[in-house]
Amino acid sequence: MCTLNAPSITLTRQALRDVLTRADWDTETIFNAELALGELIVNAWRHAHTASPVVYFSLDVRTLRVCVADESPTLPHEKALDLSAESGRGLQLVAGLTHRWGVDPQKRGKTVWYELDSAA
Repeated sequence: MCTLNAPSITLTRQALRDVLTRADWDTETIFNAELALGELIVNAWRHAHTASPVVYFSLDVRTLRVCVADESPTLPHEKALDLSAESGRGLQLVAGLTHRWGVDPQKRGKTVWYELDSAA
C-alpha cells in the first residue's frame, strides 16, 4: 500500500493513523509514527524552506516507511544535545521514536525517511 498526502500535519497524521489502525498496529507504535511524521514535516517547512513538502508512506506486512521530500539540497544531521537550546532536537527525536531513519539526496532537494517495524 502506498499513500500520497498533502503536507497538512493534521490530515497526514490522520491518514497514517487510519492505515496503521486498520493494519492492527499497537497504539504506542502509531503514536511514535505520527510524532516522527510531524517532526519531518516541520523540519521541511522550517529548515528546508519548503512550503509544500511531498509526504508519502508505504506499509508492507511488518514495516512502515514514511518519506518527506523537500526542495533543499542541504542534508540534515543530528546535532549535539544542548540542554539550553530551544530547538535542534528533532532528528534525535525521530531517531528515538523509529527503528531506522535516513536521507536520500535527489536531483532537486532530498527525501528524509524513517521506518518502523510492527510489534506483531
